Amino acid sequence: MNKIRFSYNIAKIFPPLGVSFLVFAAALLSIAHADTNNEISADNSRANRRGNYNQETTAERQGNSKADVEITAKIRQSLMKDENLSTNAHNVKIVTKNGKVTLKGPVKSLDEKATIESKAQMVAGANNVSNEITVVDKG
Repeated sequence: MNKIRFSYNIAKIFPPLGVSFLVFAAALLSIAHADTNNEISADNSRANRRGNYNQETTAERQGNSKADVEITAKIRQSLMKDENLSTNAHNVKIVTKNGKVTLKGPVKSLDEKATIESKAQMVAGANNVSNEITVVDKG
């Protein structure tokens, strides 16, 4: 009798889970294909993977000293406060190692690139910032 009840309970549980899974999968697919306005993807993980092979500065090489973490955090806060910057500009990679800052990622204009560099220089010093940000033309 216990086996029958156990099977019956599983049969009641799994169909709702199956439906939930399908709804979740459909939502993920719709998000993945929602790029209808040709917005630049802020995800440049592929570039970071490429960078690992030839010793380029990547997020994985971020310094863990208190000073490096503080510099990175202050730059990020400065970028996030600027409402004139695009989402991609807010999401540029900021890698600080031994006080040296490297900026990477796609932005939509030279103005954004310059603004980000200026904000980083205000925190880390002009001689401590390497700007590797790329301007991506959406057209």
